[in-house]
Amino acid sequence: MKGDLESVRRVTPGSVLALHTAGLAALLLSAGLGLAIGPVEIDPIAAWSAPAADPAHVILVGARLPRVVLGALVGGALGLAGAALQALLSNPLACPHVLGISGGAALLGILAMIFAPLPAVAAFGGEEGALVLVPLAAFAGALGTAALVRAVASAAGRATPHTLLLTGVVFNAFAAAVITFINSIADFHRAHGILAWVVGSLTVRGAAWTWAAAATLAAGAVLLSASARDLNALALGEEGAGSLGVDVRGTRLRIYLAVALLVAGAVPVSGMIGFVGLIVPHAVRLLVGSDQRRVLPASMWGGAVFLVLADTAARTVLGAIELPVGVITALCGGPFFLFLLRRQGRLEAAR
Repeated sequence: MKGDLESVRRVTPGSVLALHTAGLAALLLSAGLGLAIGPVEIDPIAAWSAPAADPAHVILVGARLPRVVLGALVGGALGLAGAALQALLSNPLACPHVLGISGGAALLGILAMIFAPLPAVAAFGGEEGALVLVPLAAFAGALGTAALVRAVASAAGRATPHTLLLTGVVFNAFAAAVITFINSIADFHRAHGILAWVVGSLTVRGAAWTWAAAATLAAGAVLLSASARDLNALALGEEGAGSLGVDVRGTRLRIYLAVALLVAGAVPVSGMIGFVGLIVPHAVRLLVGSDQRRVLPASMWGGAVFLVLADTAARTVLGAIELPVGVITALCGGPFFLFLLRRQGRLEAAR
């Protein structure tokens, strides 16, 4: 504990700035790879300066660049949300996907996209009304699911990591069943879009949707940054944090609001991309320690880098055949989740 406290004291604005600088540099490097690598070989520098009608310029600016930007935003949001949930719940298995939060956001987002009354859509800007209604519905779904999962898991007393996990898995199965039912009765065009939500894809829907994802990431990051010290205190337990003057209930509400914002911005543009919020925070803590003033920003940059590289692999690993990026993250995250689950079981058995 003494070492942890000394580590906390060593966190300075300069060290945090250095961490952001390193994260930005890593993201720019991964973005460069994402722009350069693809089924069609192009020179990014030459393509950038080429005429607008040049095929290489169209591929770079019209296809790869928006996708890299979207991947960075979604990955950053999911990495940040996972780090916050793991700290808040003291649960190394927590992430938006595993706890069903992404499933709840996707379910209500899809319902809003398909069944929103036409007058409501018109009130929010006609055909562009979905740009407001879908993220709002996803936010409500994410926040409601987080509250529901915790309430159900705590029904018999204190929520343990395994009860939270089991409750989240059950809710994910329920959400998937409802989404599958909706998919079966929707028309072909909408059914294809719903399938992309379920699998997880970075198909760009438009600049406005990307800006919405950026806005929710910024809002969630600000909320979590303001709560980093309180999250550090919660590592001592609720009673210990309360004795240090932390408003535990208020902190919990702020974290859930921030996570819901992050998920609400990510899910409408990418669907349910899993395991980013599980893998990245664990890797980050090995590099920067357990202080949330380091872990949160590092998880944001790490999530962005991870998803950009995963999407680059999804676009290139099978040549001209493109995989959904959710397949790549699941292939990476599934075995990692089983490893963590086994280790957590051993730790609990040893107590």
